[in-house]
Amino acid sequence: MQPTRTPELIYVVEDEPAIARLIADTLEKFGYRTELFRTAEAFFNGLRQQVPELVILDLGLPDMDGMAVLQQLRGKHSCGLLIVTGRSDVYDRVMGLELGADDYVVKPFEPRELIARARSILRRYPGVVAPAADPALRVAEFAGWRFEPGSNTLTSPGGQQDTLSTAEAQLLSVLLAHPNHILTREQLLGGRDVSALDRSIDLRISRLRRRFEENPQHARLIKTVYGAGYLLAATVTWS
Repeated sequence: MQPTRTPELIYVVEDEPAIARLIADTLEKFGYRTELFRTAEAFFNGLRQQVPELVILDLGLPDMDGMAVLQQLRGKHSCGLLIVTGRSDVYDRVMGLELGADDYVVKPFEPRELIARARSILRRYPGVVAPAADPALRVAEFAGWRFEPGSNTLTSPGGQQDTLSTAEAQLLSVLLAHPNHILTREQLLGGRDVSALDRSIDLRISRLRRRFEENPQHARLIKTVYGAGYLLAATVTWS
């Protein structure tokens, strides 16, 4: 007999009770466990007790800007993150993705869309809260460089240290996990449909290349494969 799977825990951070209840009811209908938080303060208190597999975050909280909440969350935890927002401005959505959100859904939304996006994110974070899977315990060395995912620290061959942004660190982590393999824009952004935002990955690549002082026209480490994607041309050793 196979052991019973423990349903994934999802935190819903939403200050509008009706919307929060709709999200929770939809998730619970599909077998997920939920906890509701109406403020950023309550949410962070909840994180101290347990880290969920996924956070569904409204950007319009009463006590803290959602972008600031996102940054603090990404600085400490590697769980999935889905933004739910009533903001229709593309800038806010792009900024959320740049700061480390996995995906977003705009209000009003169909419950089926919410479930589909939540499932997609959860597939990318199998066992993220298990101590053995903690990326902070591993360090990558490649082409003379050293990257520590736990602190987003990049160390040059000469010993100079630099701290990457959350978006840069996530992108580098994906490249390091698949060295010498061509990765599409969608793969580099975790499988999101980025048809409307497909230049955002190019901007991230450009910023990351500058960390390595690479000439974009003659990049040796992060290569552009025209019409296909990008490739990290290096042997990677994890320890």
